[in-house]
Amino acid sequence: MSEIEIGRLLRASTTACVVGCRVSQANVPAFGGLVRIPLADGYGIYGLIYDIRIEDDGLVRQLVTAEEIDDDVILDNRVNRNVPVEVSVLHVGYRQNGQIYHLLPPHPPLSLDAIYICGAKEACAFTSAGRFGYFRHVLRATDLPIGELLAAHIKLLHAFHDKQGNCSWASSATQELITLLRDDYPTLMTVLSALSDVTM
Repeated sequence: MSEIEIGRLLRASTTACVVGCRVSQANVPAFGGLVRIPLADGYGIYGLIYDIRIEDDGLVRQLVTAEEIDDDVILDNRVNRNVPVEVSVLHVGYRQNGQIYHLLPPHPPLSLDAIYICGAKEACAFTSAGRFGYFRHVLRATDLPIGELLAAHIKLLHAFHDKQGNCSWASSATQELITLLRDDYPTLMTVLSALSDVTM
């Protein structure tokens, strides 16, 4: 299991959560990345990062109107002040008793639970379990940029699977999306258009 902590939980529901991490962290997660929230008794929730937001405050609002901003002021604002990055995560499955399920978790995580970036081995284990069942959680979330999210996710996971010797994973994922969206032509075209811009 990867132990790269990216932040702690701010709020959560059964379907999604929001995590706070510091601006200065070198391990700020990537859009479309797979993360996990480990909980008690081997239970853990997996999610896809679908939004990364940097909130402003009074000082930032004043600084952006200045004619010139010294580099030291920018560095001080990013490193010494606690300006959080809010990372929004869509729940796509969970692990319980060593078994991976592409279902919504039985209960959400709690405030201040830690969240970790999945390493290559863990991400491949999750995305290889079953038959891409976790895609339905993304496709159901109509308020998200579904095409861009799936393209970013497939690009990241293709690199992991390729290193593990499974170079056909991205092709299988794309074929599954075509099957799932066969009756939703507009969404299918959005997803395929985004995937066409991805360099594998």
